[in-house]
Amino acid sequence: MTLQSDTPVTGFIGKIPVRNIWLLLLYTSQLYSELPASRRVELESAPDDIPDLVAEILANAVERRLRRNLTAGYQRRQADLNRVRGRINLLRTERRLLLQRARVACVFDELTTDTPRNRYVRAALTHVAGVVTEPHLLHHCRDLALRMEMAGVTGYMDSNQARKTAPLANAGWVDSHERQMLAAAQLALNLYIPTEQAGRALLPITDRREKQGWKLYEDAVAGFYKVVLTETGWRVRAQSGIAWPTESPTSGLSALMPGMTRDIVLERDNRRIVVDTKFTSIVTTGQYGNETFKSGNIYQLYAYLRSQETAADPLSHHSTGVLLYPAIDACVDESATIQGHRIRFATVNLAAKTQTIRNQLLRIVDA
Repeated sequence: MTLQSDTPVTGFIGKIPVRNIWLLLLYTSQLYSELPASRRVELESAPDDIPDLVAEILANAVERRLRRNLTAGYQRRQADLNRVRGRINLLRTERRLLLQRARVACVFDELTTDTPRNRYVRAALTHVAGVVTEPHLLHHCRDLALRMEMAGVTGYMDSNQARKTAPLANAGWVDSHERQMLAAAQLALNLYIPTEQAGRALLPITDRREKQGWKLYEDAVAGFYKVVLTETGWRVRAQSGIAWPTESPTSGLSALMPGMTRDIVLERDNRRIVVDTKFTSIVTTGQYGNETFKSGNIYQLYAYLRSQETAADPLSHHSTGVLLYPAIDACVDESATIQGHRIRFATVNLAAKTQTIRNQLLRIVDA
């Protein structure tokens, strides 16, 4: 077991060495799947420059949208008018004695560029301007935010409020350029300066708490596989739930029986690989002071594999299980076949260069 760190470690999430947190954020993002392969390679090859590159992608997308006019949408409005528009709000009309002034309270839909989606993009431009290092890019992002306001996007959405929204999930049909703009805005809002210094707010990335680190690691591995392996014919499922194959259950069992969730399932042809990500050390101290793999993790993966064996699913009898950990002191890749299932214990060195991280993730399906 050897640590293959080809660069000095620049930071930690808990006890896990991480060279560049931007790369993990990139893999978790929708932008990674929206970009063409050449653009993805550009981002991966310069992980330290990802904030600037994301800001550039966002700025270019907004620039194109402004030249073609921002996408408008109908927004519900309420106003006191001198003629009827939409439907009348009788209660407001009576309470404010509007008829005596020849006015009426109306509720109506208005076509406007001041939509939640455009407010979201404007908030991303404002936020990413505080993250980039290039002065000209900073000014360009701020200028675009101002131009969006002048184009009618006057509603305000702060970055914390924007992070709670999922613009692509509820966007409906949008063209490829707008999808890329929204994806870039989403990643831009999730970029934080990776510093250990105290600031004005606690942020889930900058304080490096292990809980957020575990989620980031799991999502990054799943995001990488979804983009890279799907292009080579693999089917990738993340967070897929499975049930225990119970027979003759008692009446109260279903309410108390916990379900199971597999982190990542990879399938192609006659192969199925179940990947369970663990954001902790791959080994623990055994009963006699020696290092051993963690038995609880092995039992969990074993249950995922053996409980799903059915005659109707041939792949279920020889699927592979992988426990994938981040490397701490050593890189590990050990395996054995247990009752027809190949069980693998592997690590990925997050303190390594991008190409090394890619190779270590891809070796899971190469073996």
